[in-house]
Amino acid sequence: MFAALGDATRLALIARLAQGEACSIAELTASTRLTRQAITKHLRVLERADLIRGRRAGRESRFLFNPGPIESLRHYLDRISSEWDEALRRLQRFVER
Repeated sequence: MFAALGDATRLALIARLAQGEACSIAELTASTRLTRQAITKHLRVLERADLIRGRRAGRESRFLFNPGPIESLRHYLDRISSEWDEALRRLQRFVER
């Protein structure tokens, strides 16, 4: 997931899709200087990371943001952060004795 979000173009695509509206490749390409093929490659990376979902609507694919993986990651990082905070508090108490 970090690799998928580590690219500025993919991050911009996620930001666009996170606004809640499903978008086609043509709509996503219109706001960039990239080709449809380049946008499609970025969308495939985001799909493999389960950050977006594509749905066929006739001849066109529409893409939606999937917040689940980011929510799971946020909860994991919150837990790790609190564990580190507690470890640092214990270290501080030990050093101050």
